[in-house]
Amino acid sequence: MAGAGLGLDEVLRAAEDAAPVESVDVVARNLEERFSACEVSFWFVDLIGQEAVRLPRADGADEARGAAARTPLPGSVYDRVLRTQRLYQEPDGHRMVAPVTNRGDCIGVLDLSVPYADDTVREAVAQAAHALAYIVVTDRRFTDLYHWGRRTTSVSLAAEIQHQLLPSASCCEAAQFTLACGLAPADDIGGDTYDYALDRGTLHLSITDAMGHDTDSALLATLTVNALRGVRRTGRGILDQAYAAHKALVEHARGMATGQLLCVTLETGACALVNAGHPWPLRLRGGRVQELAVRVCLPFGVPLPVAYEVQQLELRPGDRLILLTDGMTERDAAAVDLPAVLHDTRDEHPREVVRALIGAVHEVCHGSLPDDATIMVLDWHGTSGPRHSDAGADIRRQCPPDQGVRDRGDG
Repeated sequence: MAGAGLGLDEVLRAAEDAAPVESVDVVARNLEERFSACEVSFWFVDLIGQEAVRLPRADGADEARGAAARTPLPGSVYDRVLRTQRLYQEPDGHRMVAPVTNRGDCIGVLDLSVPYADDTVREAVAQAAHALAYIVVTDRRFTDLYHWGRRTTSVSLAAEIQHQLLPSASCCEAAQFTLACGLAPADDIGGDTYDYALDRGTLHLSITDAMGHDTDSALLATLTVNALRGVRRTGRGILDQAYAAHKALVEHARGMATGQLLCVTLETGACALVNAGHPWPLRLRGGRVQELAVRVCLPFGVPLPVAYEVQQLELRPGDRLILLTDGMTERDAAAVDLPAVLHDTRDEHPREVVRALIGAVHEVCHGSLPDDATIMVLDWHGTSGPRHSDAGADIRRQCPPDQGVRDRGDG
């Protein structure tokens, strides 16, 4: 039975020949034909990370179970699979759930039942889920189906604008680093953004916070992010990017935005930084959380003469760098013990650190955030380090802290 029917190379070709809204069905039919699988379904993680939503099969194979099944994510098997990134098999051996993930970006899970499962079947299901991740990433450019699958609450106009400004994936893994980002509340945001881009030898990062709320701040954010991207895509550095963002706001809007721009050299870990009125970065090194007291320049768009300055940071293998907006530290959110959360999650993937920090802010704010809160967590492995941050936890604990930075607690 194992191996019968289409192989993965044929699956990818068949998915490419199918309509974008039907390509997931190709993977399901492949598993049904090869392993007599049944109840094959793909479940999305919703926009706010609280539910899993089943994508209806285009061929009607799951019509009897309803067109838009939903299930709570926290504490579920799906949550466990996404956190561990490991295939789950029930004790009876029939039901399996596999993570659908692309370069660290958790898209959802593949859920199915088979009459018999050995190592060959388990490996084939894991490979099919990995192939499905590539298929979804490719096909979501052509249809709203995958965006619809993530909407479990109404999304404000400002939030719609903001999400179009963000990278399509909130997580990125490479040999030298692991990066995860998060923005909350996901369904009613205004001015916060994050962005990243990976070149051959450089990782570019930015985190910005436009003043105000609702669509006014979303429009300020649109000008800011696109000015930064426009200059970055011509190959110019973060100093030119900073001046371009300032000029865009001065010439086309009435308002300001804070921002922090970073450029990391992959070969050495050298990090250039421009701070435009933004909260200081945090760094976890050797079990100690420290504020990096960088010099702060004026925000973008301030109606005064500005002079931006490039500063240098050093990243060592095992370092964890945290960038955030003031929504993580002001008003009720200030009650969160950031060093304690960062210390408690020091061995976790950056994806889980983001979840823990946003969850902590939600808890102290009783589920209603007074302002946007945005986080970027960068684990630096170095040129010879492990690929994933959880594998680099021992390195992180061994690195001694630098002198001359502000201590935010020993954890």
